[in-house]
Amino acid sequence: MYDKDDVHHNSVGYYTTAGNGLHPPSPLHFLPSPPNGLSPSRYVSVAAQVVYIGVHAETHKPIPMVARVSMTDYRGNILLDTYVRPTHVVTEYRSSATGLQCEHLATAPAFEDVQRRVYGLIKNKVLVGHSLWVFLSVLGLKHPTIHTRDLALFLPLRRRLKTSKAVDLSILVHHFMGRNVGLDYEDPLEMARAAIDLFRSCEEVFEDVIRTGAWPCDLPPVSYAEYFT
Repeated sequence: MYDKDDVHHNSVGYYTTAGNGLHPPSPLHFLPSPPNGLSPSRYVSVAAQVVYIGVHAETHKPIPMVARVSMTDYRGNILLDTYVRPTHVVTEYRSSATGLQCEHLATAPAFEDVQRRVYGLIKNKVLVGHSLWVFLSVLGLKHPTIHTRDLALFLPLRRRLKTSKAVDLSILVHHFMGRNVGLDYEDPLEMARAAIDLFRSCEEVFEDVIRTGAWPCDLPPVSYAEYFT
């Protein structure tokens, strides 16, 4: 599906929450190990859902607050899927898009507890996802750039779609996998699984390029640089 010629060689240097109304663990998918020989346990796919807690005074953009975090392993099995109790008053639940109401978050685990758990799950792992800068920023976490695999920034996918800009995950998954996601409400677990599925389809190119010392991705937005090390 992808070719190394599609890549710009610009160098760069569970917890499962039971009883919370979210998805139960999925059955194990018997998939092959990564083609590059890396252990499947190296990869963690992530996604987050946000609500808003106000508006920036200068930019007038809504201020996001993480409301749900979903993480899976290389085969789509749940590592973490939990709501997050907000630390500020929520001004917009985005209910039409998220399906979230106040009662979903009122008794959820505290932000600090979820943040600590996520940190433990991603430490020394390769993060897979779409727009990873959003995930990291709403959780207040940092991660080594070399240990990220961001499908929003992966240049071969953009080139196939003849665009230089980031493309929504739902469009990427529909175009390259013939699959529809996000048809009803936003579902970060669905998105985390879709991301790891799409990543597996182009993993060999991704990892082969990195092993050459090149980087097959565009850079994340400059304003989020502090979340990458």
